[in-house]
Amino acid sequence: MVRWGWLREAVVRLRQGWVPVAEATLAATVAWLLATRLVGHPQPFFAPAAALIVLGQARGQRMRRAIEVVLGVAAGVLVADLVVQALGPRSTGTVFTVILLTVALAVAIGASSVSVVQAAVSALYLVVVSPPTESLVPFRFVDALIGGAVAVVASQLVDARRPLAPLVAEFRRTFDGMAEVVEEVATALADRDDAAARAALDRARGLDAGVERLRTAVLAAGEALRLNVRRRRHIGRLRTVDASVAQVDYAVRNVRVLARAGVTCNRLSSPVPDELVTALRVLAEAVRAAGEALAADLDGAESAADRHAEQADAAALAAVRAVGRLFTQGHTLPLAVIVGQVRATAIDLLRGVRADDDAAVLARVDEALGLPPL
Repeated sequence: MVRWGWLREAVVRLRQGWVPVAEATLAATVAWLLATRLVGHPQPFFAPAAALIVLGQARGQRMRRAIEVVLGVAAGVLVADLVVQALGPRSTGTVFTVILLTVALAVAIGASSVSVVQAAVSALYLVVVSPPTESLVPFRFVDALIGGAVAVVASQLVDARRPLAPLVAEFRRTFDGMAEVVEEVATALADRDDAAARAALDRARGLDAGVERLRTAVLAAGEALRLNVRRRRHIGRLRTVDASVAQVDYAVRNVRVLARAGVTCNRLSSPVPDELVTALRVLAEAVRAAGEALAADLDGAESAADRHAEQADAAALAAVRAVGRLFTQGHTLPLAVIVGQVRATAIDLLRGVRADDDAAVLARVDEALGLPPL
């Protein structure tokens, strides 16, 4: 039974992760064919190897990594050639000297860990497996160039028509996750369910991973747009969204603190006001609307983006007004924390979807909360 369960999980993982499998297989095979048929190299080890190394990097970093792989191979080949000519191939002293000089050179010039490893592996391969000769040295560099170029092209094939689509999907996923946590906190408070409140807190702690995926998606979209000449005009829109990611990060932190306060509030003997539950559900609506506004803006649907931004604005301020009426003298500290986090989340949402400056957003939210102007 356990064995079949593992098989089902493996099938699910393959269905979800078939794109990297297809990319790696296609890129390595094409790189090998180009190096053997086009260049005529009988042993083009570095072509498929470079393709796999580049595709092993996160999206948004592959162009840079492709360049680093090519430079790493060039540095490794140069060092290996010089040392082998001086000390001879396949000796302990040669291996020691090549690795020492290659790694030291890469570290001295500030190369990344990928470049350091690639340079060392390239040099070691030439010393131990295939000692360089004058006629073969250029082929190593060309092989790495072919593999890196093929990997970059292969990584863009899936999203070539809609390079911003993965980023749009990630925005929706992140904001839906935040909204669901807020709704779960509201439900846990309404039902006085301590287990549900703790579950909401656990889920809130996992939202940070969504922010990291969002940052990676922004980098990947930027790389895809730079490689897609016809769609480079969207780069300006991407810069605007990139600035919004910081506000998303702040909103995620606020939701996490709100969930933690919900756990504490649920353990108190005093009843939870129904108005607080309603306010949290309205705040969840604001979170969803803000996510739809940012996604629509990325899609170029300006009218839809404006409509969702208005909905987010209205819902966020309504949630703030509702908790503001609850925040009177004598209320518990956990309730005060929730009120504060509703306010902070509303500020971050409005900063993300509105063109207003920070002072204007802060003034509007504090006015809704009932605070006197500064």
